[in-house]
Amino acid sequence: MSTMQMDRLLDTVVRERGSDLHLTIGRPPTIRLNGHLTNLKTKVLDSEDMVALMKSITPEQKQQELSEHGGTDFGFSYADLARFRVSVFKQRGDIAMVLRRIPNKLLSFDEIGLPPICRELIRRPRGMFLVTGPTGSGKTTSLATMIDYINLNFDRHIVTMEDPIEYYHYHKKSIVNQREVGTDVPTFAEALRRVLRSDPDVILVGEMRDLETIESAIRAAETGHLVLGTLHTTGAAKTIDRIVDAFPVSQQNQIRVQLSTALLSVLSQQLCARVDQPGLVAAYEFLVITPAIQNLIREGKTFRIDSFIQIGKKFGMQLLDDHLWAHYKAGKISAEEMVDKSKSPADLTDKVHREGGTVGRTELDLKDEVPR
Repeated sequence: MSTMQMDRLLDTVVRERGSDLHLTIGRPPTIRLNGHLTNLKTKVLDSEDMVALMKSITPEQKQQELSEHGGTDFGFSYADLARFRVSVFKQRGDIAMVLRRIPNKLLSFDEIGLPPICRELIRRPRGMFLVTGPTGSGKTTSLATMIDYINLNFDRHIVTMEDPIEYYHYHKKSIVNQREVGTDVPTFAEALRRVLRSDPDVILVGEMRDLETIESAIRAAETGHLVLGTLHTTGAAKTIDRIVDAFPVSQQNQIRVQLSTALLSVLSQQLCARVDQPGLVAAYEFLVITPAIQNLIREGKTFRIDSFIQIGKKFGMQLLDDHLWAHYKAGKISAEEMVDKSKSPADLTDKVHREGGTVGRTELDLKDEVPR
């Protein structure tokens, strides 16, 4: 298999609008389409194919990292058709690769269905706006849309820290500098330490994965910057708990106080396969930090946040399960998809049954059948 083959595979991903291309030995190349894996009608890959495919796109330095550490990640542009985020890793002594397609076209707020109040919040001169959700839930796309909105409408200095850079942003009304962790700067923490000297207005932290990064991001938000960041948590209340729990117990009260004033909002999202048309639809949980919620954070009563979101509709707030239910009622997603992606699957299953519907076999049922 030559580089020609890799080109053909990437062409197929772009043409079919697949989200990922999976390459591993013992199986033909596989595309993830609308959330489902589909084999391409080509030969089953062997070790030689995998080495050739890997070498055709992996920079020399990253090939070295692969042989030393057993894995590497990088981003690359495929002609002017798309960018890909590539993960290469070893498994059972062979090479496997996953290429995630990053569309070239930035989407608008309306196209991805972001809550309208997001526009108001990202105009703020300071504070922290978190986008959370599991891997592949569209966090990167939501943040790219927000950055693009600021870039189009305001004169700001935007600095992003990403690993790797996914969407490319060009200077519009704002100046955008994008730093790639591992290429331009060694770590997120180091990038954050340096960023405050570069007169930024908006800072995007691609991943808040360790104590030092979280601490620096909160400090940047407190000192008069808009900080956009991501965490792999589901639900707004869980996100706040995760941040607080990252700190030693002796500092947790202090962090609750800082977080209550620094945080603007938490947007938690899930991507669901549609049943009414090909494609995906996002379901959002949205928490806006009001004085009442600041109190809950300070007092460590995050378990009460969900009930405050429910009564906070006038502030643009909504619970994930309510949005999933709305998508289901509108015929956009199946009952199974709704239940699988929800925070309280049992409650939504009951709700479907009460309305005379049925939920097929979901992960919930299967969990109950595992022999004890």
